Amino acid sequence: MSSSPSDGHRVAFQGERGAFSEDAAASYFGDATTLPCPDFDSVFRAVNEGVADRAVVPVENSLEGSVTAVNDLLLENDLIITGEVFVKVVHCLIGQPGASLADVRRVYSHPQALGQCRRFLSKHPKWEKVPSFDTAGSVRMVRDRGLGEEAAIASRRAAEVYGMNVLLEGIQDGDDNRTRFFVLQKVSRLAEGDKTSLVFATRSSPGALYEALGCFASRGINMTKVESRPRKGRAWEYVFFVDIDGHADDPTVAAALAELVRRAAFVKVLGSYPRASLNGAAASRD
Repeated sequence: MSSSPSDGHRVAFQGERGAFSEDAAASYFGDATTLPCPDFDSVFRAVNEGVADRAVVPVENSLEGSVTAVNDLLLENDLIITGEVFVKVVHCLIGQPGASLADVRRVYSHPQALGQCRRFLSKHPKWEKVPSFDTAGSVRMVRDRGLGEEAAIASRRAAEVYGMNVLLEGIQDGDDNRTRFFVLQKVSRLAEGDKTSLVFATRSSPGALYEALGCFASRGINMTKVESRPRKGRAWEYVFFVDIDGHADDPTVAAALAELVRRAAFVKVLGSYPRASLNGAAASRD
């Protein structure tokens, strides 16, 4: 990434140089300075403390589902979703220069990446599969350790960044392996757009979830995602993450949200933003 971007953005992401999150930042912003962070907490903290003015975080994958740690942080923090972008994920098995597939005994990668390559890895039951904090970080670690028996799962770009050898490409379980990323900012108002994400908790009463979702259904508002998560600090209580068509300020959506506030235990709008196309292009860039 350029060290002197024309747009002036400094974008935090989780992982090392060459991570898919950095690809997402490049896809959305183009030429921007990126800030690698060791974990998702550090990404959110970088924006909250002004070290970065944007963040790009993965929220769900077409093969492995939601990134629950990010959902929890969206609930706990006040950063606003201002955009989304999809990245096609092609995983490579990456080893030392001069190493071959026959040398591999141990494979490192992020748990999501290991899960996305489950079928390939099952064909090699003798390999030790070791979860790591990041895909690209696994490549750097394998490089630094210098052991021919160790490999990592990451992108081809990560192999290029760290001067490593691609042993096999396209080892993910499906060709349509895509990850959805959110763009986050610390702002006081919602961005323009045609899509809204929110989270709410229901009251403890029969039919509470039915009534909550009915706030949208009765007004013809399309819900494109509904997912429950345990509510931290409250055993056996749940929150519901929902994506809907429309902006939170649209009259019909605003009326649905107002009714939801009356019916639910709490409601938090996470952001309104332009819908991204599945080919990886963002609808707009700020």
